[in-house]
Amino acid sequence: MKQFVYPLEKYREDDIDIAAIRILMERHERFAEKLRKNKMYYDGKHRITEKSRTTGAPNEKVVCNHAKDIADTASGYFMGNPVTYRAADNEDISQLLKTFKMAYTDDTDAELALELSISGVAYEYLYMKDGIIHSKPLNPIHTFIVVDDTIEENILFGVYYWKKKDDVSGMYIWKVTVATEHFLYTMSLQSDTAGNWTDRGKEAPKEHRLSGVPIIEYLNNKFGMGDYEQQIPLIDAYNTLMSDRINDKEQFVDALLVLYGASLADDEEEAREAAQVLRENKMLELPEGSRAEYLLRTFDEEGIETLRKALKEDIYTFSHVPNLTDENFSGNSSGVAMEFKLLGLEMLTKIKTRYYKKGLRQRFRLFCNVLRMKNINIEPESIVADFPRTLPKNLLELSQVIQNLRDDVSAKTLIRLLPFVEDPDGELSEVEKQKKKQLEEQKLMFGVQPNDTDGDLQDEEE
Repeated sequence: MKQFVYPLEKYREDDIDIAAIRILMERHERFAEKLRKNKMYYDGKHRITEKSRTTGAPNEKVVCNHAKDIADTASGYFMGNPVTYRAADNEDISQLLKTFKMAYTDDTDAELALELSISGVAYEYLYMKDGIIHSKPLNPIHTFIVVDDTIEENILFGVYYWKKKDDVSGMYIWKVTVATEHFLYTMSLQSDTAGNWTDRGKEAPKEHRLSGVPIIEYLNNKFGMGDYEQQIPLIDAYNTLMSDRINDKEQFVDALLVLYGASLADDEEEAREAAQVLRENKMLELPEGSRAEYLLRTFDEEGIETLRKALKEDIYTFSHVPNLTDENFSGNSSGVAMEFKLLGLEMLTKIKTRYYKKGLRQRFRLFCNVLRMKNINIEPESIVADFPRTLPKNLLELSQVIQNLRDDVSAKTLIRLLPFVEDPDGELSEVEKQKKKQLEEQKLMFGVQPNDTDGDLQDEEE
């Protein structure tokens, strides 16, 4: 993962150097080429689409988009179900959860998870509007984080930029937003077709009141690598093989007819007319002793199919994302058997989870800072994020596990195992209400009246 560093002794939060920002943007543009390539493969713009052949030869360009399948499967397993939050010390975090809901963090998490699978890195931007904090994912091709040059690598600021074209002058203007711990800077840079940059100035900084850098970086793994990034050569080989198979089939249909001891015509014009008649009548009359046959190129279909299966298996094996259409996933499997089949994906997702929690801790701090301004004090370190897996559950097995552990594990922990229960605390409350109601109904059924101790004492006094 490319890291952008700024000397701490030169950093001034109240006076950002626009020339330094321009240099950092130029370096990020070179790094962003990798991100663009990953995004192109997800969109189906593979290298095979640029392949050309000689004029007249079949040139089918088949795109088998394993990249999209890997990214969708990995991100769906990781973030198909929304993240759930709880307090480790039973602190009331209902106001924080309400703020998350108003900021649509669940939607942001889903988009960030997909971006992590594609690019290996994702960014979230938090901002205040109408007194409410909002969350928005940013394009990693135009976003980066800058840290200091100390061993702690503390985050100094985040940069987000986008390009606009002036149709009158034909010049491109880059709009740049720099977010520090307390301020937001808006800058403008202009570039011509030759790549020359001109500073257009910067506006006065505005305080954002979040008390932290509002651009949050999330990594897919230690090296910021996408889920299919290393499998791109295998995907290209698979596309080439499938395209060549179709081209061979078309060449088989358009095979050349060779005549031995005979001729269709004396000149080119007559030969063209004879070929037309031959295509229409599907019949060829030859003199005695002559023969006709098609000139074919033979190929080993069995060997090609073996190679295709090997390439496809390698693509999914090395990405650790299983092919869910494979026969290994057919039929009913127990929970343990399914977990063994998804072991590689589970290990991959655990790595994603560990690095995603690092970004969530920064989100917690910023949200709690906003709530603190409203006299709502919540400790961000006490919040625990849980990532439920998107996996079919065997409810019969789960019910047996809950039954066997009911005397050793708390009811709240056991209820959390059920995939269809979103609020364990609310579910426990409903269970208690249901038990009380059933007890009252049983008392009425057997004629047991509620005790009226005060009434009895009053009767005795009278």
